Amino acid sequence: MSGETADQARTRRRWITLAEAVAVIGLLIAGLTLYTNWSDKRADRAARAAAAADEKAGKAHFVVRAKPASNGNALTLIEDDAHSLGDIAVTFPSDLGVEGRTAISGATIAADWFADPLLKATDGGDDRKTGRLPILLTIEYFAGDEPHRLTGIYDIIWRTEGRMLRGRTLKLEDLRLHRKGGDQKALDAIWAREKPTP
Repeated sequence: MSGETADQARTRRRWITLAEAVAVIGLLIAGLTLYTNWSDKRADRAARAAAAADEKAGKAHFVVRAKPASNGNALTLIEDDAHSLGDIAVTFPSDLGVEGRTAISGATIAADWFADPLLKATDGGDDRKTGRLPILLTIEYFAGDEPHRLTGIYDIIWRTEGRMLRGRTLKLEDLRLHRKGGDQKALDAIWAREKPTP
């Protein structure tokens, strides 16, 4: 026999129980700390991945802009430092009777592609007119080495001027986004609604 009294045995068991409780609490705290660290690292990785995806999407985003060229006889698409243009396809409303153009040299939309049918559609009345011609524009471009493609319906802003001996002339002023995406059917519907009257 150890010579331990009942009170001493109870006290010893109480201390063992208290020590066990402290150990369990310590284990819980360590587990909670480990989980918190793991969760923080996972959240940091997710935040870094989201930031990288946002940065990549930001670099890939290209806004189509154009400026008049050749004294209003063309619109030249503007490249920026982050994006280089590849193939470009222009589709015109079916009712205009103009064939689409692809792989445009110099990223230029020339007025003479559609001037005659548009001038014919707006013939009569005042020689000085303004309007919009919707086109379906598909552009392939590069952000770094990654190829991208965008399609949208854009309005070519135009005006006509009278000439002394040769009727009217067409001048191109701007290119504006009408809507993202689209197809020939949507383009034709827009043209039917917005077609200029003579």
